[in-house]
Amino acid sequence: MSAEPKLSPAAQANLPQHVAVIMDGNGRWAKQRHLPRVEGHRIGVESVRAIVRAAGEVGIKYLTLYAFSVENWNRPKDEVDMLMKYLARFLKNEIGELNRNNVRLEAIGQIWRLPEAVQLQLEKTKAALAKNNGLTLVLALSYGGRTELVEAVRAIAGKVKAGAIEAAEINERVLAEHLYTRHFPDPDLLIRTSGEMRVSNFLLWQISYAEFVVTQTLWPDFRKAQLFEALEEYARRHRRFGGL
Repeated sequence: MSAEPKLSPAAQANLPQHVAVIMDGNGRWAKQRHLPRVEGHRIGVESVRAIVRAAGEVGIKYLTLYAFSVENWNRPKDEVDMLMKYLARFLKNEIGELNRNNVRLEAIGQIWRLPEAVQLQLEKTKAALAKNNGLTLVLALSYGGRTELVEAVRAIAGKVKAGAIEAAEINERVLAEHLYTRHFPDPDLLIRTSGEMRVSNFLLWQISYAEFVVTQTLWPDFRKAQLFEALEEYARRHRRFGGL
């Protein structure tokens, strides 16, 4: 049996407040094992459970998981339907686990596009976890970074037209206040699994100064040890934010 992964004192002392994850590789994981794609998604849920638990244990405050993008609606209907079933099942079945770990749940994206049953379960789960004050788990569902920016600009334009704000008053703070993520700090660390070197329309505004860690590990194989490896790498970085 392998030893329990542990963070170094340096990494524990330099934790990111907010970690965002592009969970990629479920389909490839299944293909390598000659299994249906949906099996990769099913095992991927186990990785979600493991990473949420580990992030909370070490004291990370926010964990945003890219669970379903606006582009994912273009996948075959059977696969989308199965993903929605897994999502509803996760939201219902994980309430006890999340409560035990003091996790609060939030969601960002075009939530209105999700099946009604998923929307209802999402609200029930959020309500059941609302009093928790440990890790905040943010699920990006039917999310797209460009869509988010367009909706923010549209909302601001409406306020300008109504006379609630002057065009000259629009700045970065005003735009940020109209994003889905207005209640959360920007990510400090962005992890992408499966080795792909792209951000895939994820948190385009918010990751301006995030540190990137890309791992070859496919998401169903990404567990506590791999998260800790990313946190160790983050601790070795020197964040200058454009300065020296």
